[in-house]
Amino acid sequence: MAEIAGGEASAPPPPPAPSTFGEISGGRPASNPTSTGSSPPSRTTKPGVKRLVLTASVLLSFLLGLPFLLKSTEIHRSPLPSDAITALAHRLHSNPPSFPCGLHAVFLRPGSGPSDASLASRLERAISAQLQLLPAPPTAGNVSVSATVESAGGCSSSSSVGSRWQCGVVTTADLVLGDEVFDELLHSALGSSGGDGSMVYTVVVVEIDDAEEMRVVIGKHRHAWLVGKVDEAKAVSSIGKVFVKYFMNGGIEEGETGIGKGEFMPIGSDGNVVLSFSLLNADPSGWMYDWDFEKIGERMLDPVIEALRPIAKINIESQVLYHTPKSSYSYADDKLGGNVLSMGDIPFFVNSNEWHLDTSISATGRSKVLQFVVYVPSAKECPLHLQLPDGGISKTNAFISPMWGGVLIWNPPDCSPGSRKTHGTRKKMSSQEHMETLEIFIGQLRQLFGLKPSYRSQDMDMSTKFVASEKGFTEWELDLLYRHHACSNLLSCLTTLESLSSLVRSLPRMIVMDEIGRQVELSLEAANLAQRNATLGISDSSAVSATRARALAEDAFFHPSIMSISYASVEHYFAIYMPFFAPVSLHVLLAAIKELKRYKAERAKYSAFLASRATSS
Repeated sequence: MAEIAGGEASAPPPPPAPSTFGEISGGRPASNPTSTGSSPPSRTTKPGVKRLVLTASVLLSFLLGLPFLLKSTEIHRSPLPSDAITALAHRLHSNPPSFPCGLHAVFLRPGSGPSDASLASRLERAISAQLQLLPAPPTAGNVSVSATVESAGGCSSSSSVGSRWQCGVVTTADLVLGDEVFDELLHSALGSSGGDGSMVYTVVVVEIDDAEEMRVVIGKHRHAWLVGKVDEAKAVSSIGKVFVKYFMNGGIEEGETGIGKGEFMPIGSDGNVVLSFSLLNADPSGWMYDWDFEKIGERMLDPVIEALRPIAKINIESQVLYHTPKSSYSYADDKLGGNVLSMGDIPFFVNSNEWHLDTSISATGRSKVLQFVVYVPSAKECPLHLQLPDGGISKTNAFISPMWGGVLIWNPPDCSPGSRKTHGTRKKMSSQEHMETLEIFIGQLRQLFGLKPSYRSQDMDMSTKFVASEKGFTEWELDLLYRHHACSNLLSCLTTLESLSSLVRSLPRMIVMDEIGRQVELSLEAANLAQRNATLGISDSSAVSATRARALAEDAFFHPSIMSISYASVEHYFAIYMPFFAPVSLHVLLAAIKELKRYKAERAKYSAFLASRATSS
């Protein structure tokens, strides 16, 4: 073993094998690091791109997935016609809606006086000058005036307004038939509108020489007549006052509250109104009253609903409630013959805790509910009277609450002491009593809409009479409501659309559905149509279009897709997704950069080797 070990030890060492690294890098023996210093090793083969392609493919997959991520999280925003909204605002502010109309004056003269065209033209100019001196409401547009002079000697008219007055159809002798019949005769002899669709109002002056005084009658259509002995100047002045005071302002004096005086229409933003009629029995132990509302109430209210259809879709409901005491207190007054409720106690009359009135099933969405209550006092408190501020007793025994409805205190016939023995029985209101209560409620509805309940106290320095309409509203009153409602709804529609446009611009990540954009477009179309009808003087069609424009604008603004989502800013959006994608994306990006640097370094080594081999050869 020693010999072998010694032989092996004495054997010369084999020559060193060539360095494998040297063959790969350049085919030369590896030099001693101490002799070569810090120079990088050379490379004799072309570097591979497998690692680079693999790393780049991972990075590319992240980059290709980024558009899908943005697409899946993007907010759908239907484009809103902001330019059209701005244009509508400019038109409404620069040229507020106004309704042109016509005024036709007819002079029925006895005998065979002159009736040439020059006289009619002179009267036309005089009436036009009179209208310039009277204040006009904001909804009134240009007023075209014309005049007709009719007598036994002939009939002549000016040609400013195309009135449909038929000469010879109505005479002074027809006055003996009564005002209601004469009103219908005038309606048959007159047209409801001019040739261009605008409304024409007519004032007829019936000259009677033997009349003691002059009187004015306002018909239920679009005309009025003055009867009596009057000179030309007085007639012209009266015609202007009747036209402006009633046909344009609805009899509302300066300083009075009413339509066009800042009062709101009791109509929902969607154009729907529910009239809820309730019969309240304060104490059924004394008596219980019922009513047949389906037969009597709906029959009387159908004409009212039809008349107000252009500005409101009205539904009617009725109910009977028991054990409904009032919240205020009354006191006995022997001089007035019963219990008295002062005007100061009216705000506390409605008992919200005991009066379960809000049970309507027709009031949906943004509909408005108007309550009309018939309050039957208890047997101990009956009769119950409403005392006016001047100390007198109210004739209607009723009051209204703006934007809420009205209350009627109804004292049944059993209030007399001799009839108390019938207490405790169930009774029903008679048809006459029911009709009387509904007439009071129609008057309250007129007040809620800004009109006067009646015009009995109105005068114009002369006796004034008004022909009542079975609809509850005369035609000239409806024109006034249509004009005011159209203007109010157009401005409300514009305000809502501007608010929606501003809201969408302020929230870049707000979802705007296609349905919202479509509703805005339809609202603008209806608003433009209402404005065009207003310029033509077609008040009812303008009111219908304005109501639709406002309802569509409100539907767009209160769309469920807008109200149910909380909109976050862009910073919040990045804060949600950065914790998921930033760590992985950062590592993939750094790995790709590192691999690219390594590939460039190996490629540089291989290029140096090729250059050195070319030099040596």
